[in-house]
Amino acid sequence: MKFSKRGLMLVSLLIISVLIHIYSQDKARVEAGYSNQFYIYFSRLLRNISGQIPFSAGDILYGAIILWFIWKLIQKISMRKKSKPLNQRYAKIFLRLLITCSIIYIVFNIFWGINYNRKGIASQIGIKIEKYSKQELRDMNCLLTDKINFTKEALIRQKKPYPSTPQLFNMVSDAYYKIESQYPFLAYRHSSIKSSMWGWLGNYAGISGYYNPITAEAQVNTSIPAFLQPFVACHEVAHQVGYAKEMEANFVGYLAASASSDTLFHYSVYLDLLAYSSRNLYRIDTVSAKLNYKELSPAVIKDLEEWRRFNKKHTSPAEPVFKWVYGKFLQGNQQPTGILSYDEVTGFIIAYYKKFGKI
Repeated sequence: MKFSKRGLMLVSLLIISVLIHIYSQDKARVEAGYSNQFYIYFSRLLRNISGQIPFSAGDILYGAIILWFIWKLIQKISMRKKSKPLNQRYAKIFLRLLITCSIIYIVFNIFWGINYNRKGIASQIGIKIEKYSKQELRDMNCLLTDKINFTKEALIRQKKPYPSTPQLFNMVSDAYYKIESQYPFLAYRHSSIKSSMWGWLGNYAGISGYYNPITAEAQVNTSIPAFLQPFVACHEVAHQVGYAKEMEANFVGYLAASASSDTLFHYSVYLDLLAYSSRNLYRIDTVSAKLNYKELSPAVIKDLEEWRRFNKKHTSPAEPVFKWVYGKFLQGNQQPTGILSYDEVTGFIIAYYKKFGKI
């Protein structure tokens, strides 16, 4: 009887999963119905709840789930039930695995994942993402270099200390409030930005931030260099407001950070964008990329060296494994270039510059 109930449950879950998949095939339908209707209000409800909690509820929840799975695995190994034939035990385990995967798929997509299939930010602001030329890429690198040098010099003149974590998160909310006047669809209500409880561990996997779909919390690894944190926070909030693809979250993070009145936000976003843009340039024109690097001011190069030292200090065998797994996850969610999808923000920035004449 128990097996038949599980079988019925699996059939029901598979039907729901298929319906979600079918619904997600139409980008216009997802954009209009899910991303700009259901998700907006549902995510605000979740943030309204999680935002009242002073710590990361999602981190605790996921930690508890991992511990529970480990405990159940230990129990299964130690019990070694021999009352049932081996094939029946394996069939039961396989059925439970299918049910668990189906539940994860359904919950993930309803809470956030369907956003991977929306039309996206390029459609909303009317820019066309096209293959850019080598010269356009060189020009963008030069432009970003000028922006970085200028903002770093301004920061030095201001002599302002880095903001505290609560101050930083409030400044991120303010940045989104300002960009909303230009792009109402980027409205950010009920802030829920948290410092990651697992940041020390994330450093060894190359994780600077992430989004918790179940609790709708934006997680920022506040142990990374302070000049990186404003853009990371803006990127994670972009996930909160419904932009799932990494290049789109990067671009929305840029729109918000550049709208901020704080120079640190400008420096942080331009530095991050240059990292992506110069990596793209390095692949096709190494000489130009190296020459462009030499144009950075000594103060900027000092920050880049700090960034490199931080990464080198936290290298581990786990990082390439995590990036490979995460890359496969991205490929399965409308981002065929995997981890390199982050770099594709360069195409968005070039398209934006061609239309509006500014970055």
